[in-house]
Amino acid sequence: MSNRVYINGNLVPKEQAVVSVYDHGFLYGDGVFEGIRVYGGRVFLHREHIDRLFESARAIRLTIPMTVEAMMKAVDETVQANGIQEGYVRLIVSRGAGGLGLDIRKTSNPQVIIIADSITLYPAKVYEEGLKLVTAATIRNHSAALSPRIKSMNYLNNILARIEGTDAGCEEALMLNHKGEVAE
Repeated sequence: MSNRVYINGNLVPKEQAVVSVYDHGFLYGDGVFEGIRVYGGRVFLHREHIDRLFESARAIRLTIPMTVEAMMKAVDETVQANGIQEGYVRLIVSRGAGGLGLDIRKTSNPQVIIIADSITLYPAKVYEEGLKLVTAATIRNHSAALSPRIKSMNYLNNILARIEGTDAGCEEALMLNHKGEVAE
């Protein structure tokens, strides 16, 4: 059975889950996300994660076109439709399609996407033996540039740090802030 993805109120096969190439989330990383684990078929800290998604959206002046309760229900339906007992939910809200350029007044309706799937972060032996990591040269974004409370779709510095870890033969990379302190 193909996984189903929630897009704007509809559960569709993942192969049919598409957004416009003019979507500002795709073009500019203009949107927010939340990642939530599922344990025993139940969404972990469900309300807290959804509240944080809405807080991130408010911080970037993005109106989510549904209520917190409706979002929680949509998450539950997506998890159930995919039969996820142990897994991960990725909620994405993008600004929507618009023209080229940064003017958000030219965007259409925000896009709400929910993906629920199984996830394996590390091989089983890592949980017994630990993992190797490297301290990345890439630093965490400065909090004055982008609040760490906003879970922005732009995760590029995390990706660059992870590439450094992979290049060093490690499973992870430890990121520091601009002061050289360990960052979350």
